[in-house]
Amino acid sequence: MEDQVKKLVLSMLAYAVQRDLSVEMLCRLSNVTIAELKEGKAPLSAKQVNDVWLNSVHLTKDDCFGLHFGESLQLSALGIVGEIIKTSDTVGAALTIAASLTPLITDAFCLVLLEDENTFSVKFVPQIAEWEKSPALLQMLDFLMVFVIHELDGLLLKKVRPIAVQYTAGRNHQMEYERVMRCRPEFNQLENAITFDLTYWKEPILSANFELQRILLEKIKPFSGMINGTMTLQTRIYNYLMSNAYLGIISQEEIAANFNLSTRTLQRKLKEEGVNFQQLADEARKALAINYLKSGSYPLKQISYLLGYNETTAFIRTFKRWTGITPAVYQTNNNC
Repeated sequence: MEDQVKKLVLSMLAYAVQRDLSVEMLCRLSNVTIAELKEGKAPLSAKQVNDVWLNSVHLTKDDCFGLHFGESLQLSALGIVGEIIKTSDTVGAALTIAASLTPLITDAFCLVLLEDENTFSVKFVPQIAEWEKSPALLQMLDFLMVFVIHELDGLLLKKVRPIAVQYTAGRNHQMEYERVMRCRPEFNQLENAITFDLTYWKEPILSANFELQRILLEKIKPFSGMINGTMTLQTRIYNYLMSNAYLGIISQEEIAANFNLSTRTLQRKLKEEGVNFQQLADEARKALAINYLKSGSYPLKQISYLLGYNETTAFIRTFKRWTGITPAVYQTNNNC
């Protein structure tokens, strides 16, 4: 069975590349090697995993690294969901299976799901005494909580907003937590938990959703394998958009926040490379649109929604500007 801890660390290294870090330095400081992660049979030690977390925070100068890393894995969350829903009838059943898989990546927390009359909650129960004194475990908790939200996005194929998010510990950068969690978290509470509307729990798994997930994962390749070499900022942003925009293009402000940059700094750095964010967003939308259209299975209204357009007519106009023809003609010409 694939070592999920090593897979997680490889994803962290790929995200480090997106953040313009040296993978070699991160590995050296953490006493791990790429060969060990890809081919080694021995599991990583707890210290190695903790050191990857700590050195990632240190090198990025990002106290919210776990939060931003979790935010960057939308398509990976979709991939996990794609496997789970094969044996699930409802969103609640799929989440229950997902929660049971948590020990494959960490023994520091277990996930407990509880229902009441109008809501359901995912509780992140610590399994290690004095865990709040470990910076690495605080980062792991942030990662797990964000990842659960993206798993729910993948099950429903829409962006879900929690009713409440609670942390037992205090946090700095509370506005950034609110942005990523999509609601204002409460800190210094009795438990770590995310609460959602119960209607999500009861929704059936649609076979059409599974088919769209399959197409997304096959046609829109995640960039998790890119751990070698250096990339320009525009390439890193384009890759991020393609890997994390299956429910609409991410805004310039969101990209800047995830990369731990101010919006003005992001704009300046892109200008130095002779491009602006809108150009990159348009290129990503165009590539996504073509992939969706080539699947041949989805109405223009759904494709428009997935690309973040409120009106189908707006998508048709934009696609014609890109290609000179309408989406319908493109599908006909390409036998979609």
